[in-house]
Order: sequence, then structure tokens, then C-alpha cells
Amino acid sequence: MHDEVKSAALNPYHMAVQQFEAAADKINLSEDMREILRQPKRELTVNFPVRLDNGRVKTFTGYRVQHNVNRGPAKGGIRYGPDVTLDEVKALAMWMTWKCAVVSIPFGGAKGGVICDPKQMSPSELERLTRRYATEISIVIGPHSDIPAPDVNTNAQVMGWIMDTYSMHEGYSIPAVVTGKPLSIGGSEGRNDATATGVLFVTRQAAKRIGMPLQGARVSIQGYGNAGSIAARLFHNEGCKVVAVSDTRGGIYNESGLDPATVLRFKQERGSVVNYPHAQNIGVQDVLEVPCDILIPAATEGVITPRNAGRVQASIIAEAANGPTTPEADEILFKKGALVIPDILANAGGVTVSYFEWVQDLQSFFWGVEEITKKLEMIMNRAFAAVVDKADQFSCDMRLAANMLAISRVAEATQVRGIYP
Repeated sequence: MHDEVKSAALNPYHMAVQQFEAAADKINLSEDMREILRQPKRELTVNFPVRLDNGRVKTFTGYRVQHNVNRGPAKGGIRYGPDVTLDEVKALAMWMTWKCAVVSIPFGGAKGGVICDPKQMSPSELERLTRRYATEISIVIGPHSDIPAPDVNTNAQVMGWIMDTYSMHEGYSIPAVVTGKPLSIGGSEGRNDATATGVLFVTRQAAKRIGMPLQGARVSIQGYGNAGSIAARLFHNEGCKVVAVSDTRGGIYNESGLDPATVLRFKQERGSVVNYPHAQNIGVQDVLEVPCDILIPAATEGVITPRNAGRVQASIIAEAANGPTTPEADEILFKKGALVIPDILANAGGVTVSYFEWVQDLQSFFWGVEEITKKLEMIMNRAFAAVVDKADQFSCDMRLAANMLAISRVAEATQVRGIYP
């Protein structure tokens, strides 16, 4: 029962629409335009059989949602998980639309997901599931229509299988159908670190804005997967002190700082950061509340709520995850004077380098990692400055400002294109 109450209170799609309406009010968006942008353009649900290693057949349910494609092809990750829902995928697709618009890259928003427990599946079962799911959604994906990428519980290998499956149907290789692929089949340099690198760039700008030196700043990170563990390494290299990290099983804290590389090795060996010898164990939620200057939620949505927002001690909250802060918690943090760098800006480094990868695939011409990092920094800094200007202009928090900026860009494209037929 407790879980039902939780999911009713934190329906991610309702949260996304609530954020949309708040920004739409501020920019006086017309009722007609709200009618178009409030819901996704296309929702595909697929149920497909997969043969398991024990010979039995199990039917899985998957989704692919395209929210808006007026600024370019749809773009968005695919996640695997036991608690994937259509509403979650719809919310993430909407956030992707705003995310691409806020950093001014020519994509619309999409998202996909399969309800499964990848931790209980063998590599060959995951491959069969991925290839069949890719076949089912191949009616809507493509290098010029909708380009998937990795997300929670999916990785470069999964993208390789999707790219191969799609290419087999077409009869020749189409690397541009997905991003986040292995380098050997058209992936991009810098893609793996991109999300965390983008988080570092905007946090640097935020720290400048509030006059906080990064050298010696205390950082706490919830989630120690791709984005979280790489962020820990980058911030550590920047001279910050990573004081707490967590994964799904629990967290660890050491006020004099952790060594991210050793923690990652420990997690890879033991399956979790819990019981790391040079730190005390704390709860997953405690990581959000430890004394720190910079908090990086890098796990899942809806973790900072009115119940714990008052206890968050960080001056800067950089959202590496999508939707970690509820609208009510946003208000509490804004009143406290904490600077929240919203997800659609903070973690847009991933989709920005995905865009670079797609461009490189389409022209079959590849760039070096220095060029990619330089281009990424330029785009992230420009987007941060635009959002800050908007926040100052309307005396509002950065999420509202980022949403206003993004929604007005998407609305403009929609307006200019008109309604077909």
C-alpha cells in the first residue's frame, strides 16, 4: 500500500506537466499551444515474447514515446527496469524535448523502456530481449526520425545490438540510428563521460555565480553508476572533496574525503559501495542530507521531496539524474537560497555529445576528444548563461527559467511550422 501511495504522489508525468504549466503561465503561452505541447505526439506500447535460457518463453512489455519532433528528429534513451511505467517514459520524453531545446541542439524528445529485471537476466537473454524490442520499435526509430541512446540499466553494448538489428532489417549498416555505441562501430570519443563532464561545466559556472571556490568544496553524490562515479572522479580531479556517495544498496560517508577510483574498484568487486573500509555506512537518503557544498543527485526521479528538502545542506544542487526534485521541494530549496541547476540543463552533456556522435556518423567523419570537450563546454556555458539571464529577468529559480527558455523555443518552432494539413 505504501508503494501505491508513493507512486500516486510522485507520478513523474504529472510532475512534468505541472512544471510545464508553471513555465507556460510565466511566458503567457496560448491555450492552443499548450494543447499541442502538453502531451506526447506518439506512444508505442509493444508486448513481445523472448525465449529464456531455460527454454521457457516470457512476454515482456516495452514502450517508445515521442513527445515532440518540431525541432528535429526525436532523441532519447532506453531504460530497462522492473518498475518502468508508461507515465515515467512519457515524462522523460517531455523532459528530453525541453533538454534539447535548452542547449539548442536540433532534436525533439523521446524515451523508451522495457519492464524487466536486467539484474536477473543472462547476457544472452538481454541480447534476445534487446533485439526483439528493437525490431518491435523499428517502425518508429531511424537516423532521421528517432535516435535511441543508453539510459538506466542499458549501455554501449545494448546500443550495438540495436544498431545491428536495425541495420540487418535495412540490409546495410546504419550507425546513426543510435548513439552511445562502442567506438568500434561509430561511437564517439567522450560520449561515456559526457553527462558528468557537462555537470562539471555548469557547476563550475554556478560556483562562480555564488562566489564559491571549487577547490576544497565538499561534494555528495547519490547514485554511483555511469554519471555518478564519473562525476566523482571529475570533481575529485578538480580539487573538490567527495565526502559521500551511494548506490541502490546504501551509502558511505567520510568527512575528510573519499578516493573515487578506490570506491569504484570496491563497488565493482563487491557489487556495492556499502562497507567500504575507509568510511561509515549511511542510508541512501542520508547522502542527500550530509554536510556538503555541492549535491549531485545522479540516481532516479523524485528523491528530493518536501519531507527532506529542508534538511539538504548543499548550496548547489546539480541534477545529474532526471527529475530528482519535486516541484514542492523546489520551492523550499529556492526559499533557502540553494541554487538548483535543473536536470534539463545540468545533465544535457549526454545528449549534446550524442548529437556530436550522430553528426559524425552521418558524415562518416570523426573528431578527437579535445575538440568534443571544447565544443561541449562552449554549448553548456552558453546554455547556463541564457538560463541565468532568464532567471534574473523573472526573479525565479533556474528550473522555471530553463523550462521557459526551452518551451518558448519549441513553441516558436511549432508556430512557424503550423498545423498540418
